[in-house]
Amino acid sequence: MSNPWKGCCLCGAVQYEARGASLAQLICHCRDCQRASGSAGLPVVVVRAADFSFTGEIKPYTTIGGSGMPTTRNFCAHCGSLLFGTPRHAPEIVTIYAGTLDDPSRFKAEFVQFTSERNELDGNQSEIPQHWGRAP
Repeated sequence: MSNPWKGCCLCGAVQYEARGASLAQLICHCRDCQRASGSAGLPVVVVRAADFSFTGEIKPYTTIGGSGMPTTRNFCAHCGSLLFGTPRHAPEIVTIYAGTLDDPSRFKAEFVQFTSERNELDGNQSEIPQHWGRAP
């Protein structure tokens, strides 16, 4: 068995764990992911729902996702951190939002989707200055 995927929200009130290997690791640039995360794209670790558990109080919000199907995004009820998704069209999976992982260095994107909706919010542009830490 591989190391479990563990993570939590900003305030630590919600913690999660997924046992076993990921089914996929990707970055999604659909407008739904952009709006939900407030970023250019959302790094996602897909795990089996049967291997996923969490503790703490979440607040779910269901909307039509980039797939055109209903998806539920789960937030910490206290600090509002976006933690994981439960897509209705695929009830056998959970999508963990990789920025909440205890060890985000484990995330290794295998593919990027909805690149047609990628925009200038994406800071990985070699032609603009990049700073290791805070910009001067």
